[in-house]
Amino acid sequence: MEITAIESVPVEIPLAEPVSFSNRTLTARDHAITFVRTADGREGVGYSLGYEGAHLISRAVESLLEPMLVGEDPRDTERLWREMYDGTVQIGRSGLLLRAISTVDIALWDLKAKIAEQPLYKLLGGHADAVPAYASGGYYRDDKGHEGLREEMRRYVDEGHDVVKMKVGRRSPEAEADRVAAVREEIGDKRTLLLDANGAWSSATEAVRNCRAFEPYDPYFIEEPVMIDSTEAMTAVNDAISYPVATGELEGPRYDFERLYSDGAATILQPDATVCGGITEWLKIAHYAAALDVPIAPHYNWNLHASLVGSIENALWVEYFYRDMDVKVFDDIVEAPLRPDDDGTISLPDEPGHGIRLDENAIERFRYER
Repeated sequence: MEITAIESVPVEIPLAEPVSFSNRTLTARDHAITFVRTADGREGVGYSLGYEGAHLISRAVESLLEPMLVGEDPRDTERLWREMYDGTVQIGRSGLLLRAISTVDIALWDLKAKIAEQPLYKLLGGHADAVPAYASGGYYRDDKGHEGLREEMRRYVDEGHDVVKMKVGRRSPEAEADRVAAVREEIGDKRTLLLDANGAWSSATEAVRNCRAFEPYDPYFIEEPVMIDSTEAMTAVNDAISYPVATGELEGPRYDFERLYSDGAATILQPDATVCGGITEWLKIAHYAAALDVPIAPHYNWNLHASLVGSIENALWVEYFYRDMDVKVFDDIVEAPLRPDDDGTISLPDEPGHGIRLDENAIERFRYER
C-alpha cells in the first residue's frame, strides 16, 4: 500500500447575493480539495474552506506536503501527521498550512476506511448511527428585517430542528437584543437558541455589555464574543455572563484547545477537522475534552463532521446550513450531500470511507487559478 500522488484543487463557488456576519461580507465561498492516490488505484478526498486563500492551501499541499508522503503507507495516519506537522513547524503550526495538512489527513482517513471496508464513524468507534443537527443561519442581508429573520427561524423549526443558531454583533446592543428577542419569541421557550458573534466585540467590557443584554432570552451559548487570540478577554466574558462561551472553529491543534479550556476561555469546544489538523488531531481534541466532561460542537462541514460526531460520546450537535439560504455552498460539488431527517438528525453514511463523493464536473466548473 503506497501513496503515488497527491493533487489539490482550489474551487470558488459564487453566492447569489452578498451575505454578512458581524465583521465581514462575502460574495463567494472557496475551498481547497485534496486527492490522495495509491498505487492500486484507490483515492481519498479531503478539503477545507479557504476564506479567499484556497489556492494557497492547494499550493502548500502540492509543493510542501506531497514530497513528504509519496511512497508512504496511507494507513500510517499518526506517523504521517507528525511528519507533516513537524516538517513544516517553522512556517506553520496553524492557519493556512495547518489547513493544508488537514485536507491531506482527511483524505488519508478516507482511504484508511475504504481499505478497511468500513464507514469512517464505525472505524473510529461507532457511538451513534445518527447525530443531532442544529440549523445555523441568522446572517445579515440588506433587505432582511425582523420578519425575514423570523421566517428563516420558523422554517428551521418546521424542518424539525429544536436547536437554531443566529449571528449577532453587527449592530448596536439594543438592535441586537431586539433581533434575539424576535427569534426567541418565534421559536418558543422550549427550543435551544445559540448565538455567534464571530469576534465582533473589541473588548471584554463591550462583549459583556452585549451578552448580558441577551440573557433574558436564554441563549445556550455565545460563540466567539471577542477575537480568538484575545484569550484573557474571552476568559473574562466566560466568567461574567450566565451562559457559556463556545469557541474553536479557527483554532489549530490540540495545544490551542488545551490552553483555551485550562485558561477558562471556553466551556464548549468547537474544533473543525478541516482547520485543526484533520481527523487525527480532531480526535485528540475530542478525547482530551471527554476526559474533562467538556462537550464538543464542531464548526460547519456537516458532511464530514457527522461521522466524527457519530464516533465520540461527548458531542452535542452537528452544524447544518440549508443550501437555499445561500450561505454555505460546498454541497454544490457533493454528489449526495447529507441532509437532516424530519426529526433534525442526520443519518450517517454506511459506505466505506467518509462517504463524501464529489462531482468531478462541478469541480471543473468552479475550479480557478490565481
